[in-house]
Amino acid sequence: MQQLEKFAPLIARVFIGGFFLMAGLGKLADVQGFAGYVTMGGLPAFLAWPAIIFEILVGASLLVGFKLRLVALAGAAFCVVTAVLYHSNFADQIQMIMFLKNFSIAGAFLMFFAHGAGAYALDKNAA
Repeated sequence: MQQLEKFAPLIARVFIGGFFLMAGLGKLADVQGFAGYVTMGGLPAFLAWPAIIFEILVGASLLVGFKLRLVALAGAAFCVVTAVLYHSNFADQIQMIMFLKNFSIAGAFLMFFAHGAGAYALDKNAA
């Protein structure tokens, strides 16, 4: 059980970091399309690039465990804001699931903030 406790933060970071990294990289295939999606939430299209870069940097930071507590707070805020702006149409079941997914990931980010990166991370001494 102690081995699992030692590896659990790394596994969680890989799951969520991989998710964010792939989300950001995937948006690079159609930045213009993503910019159109950004405007649907009432934000200007030019925020597409910062959002893409943010997702890639958050994903990379989680994977290696660098500056994790700061990244975790930013990631939690990002998830909550995007849930409210883009997934709050609860009449659409898919949007409600996406809303809950974003809040669940925000909760995971808060756990990273509270407990640090774990043993296998660049920030291992900051846990």
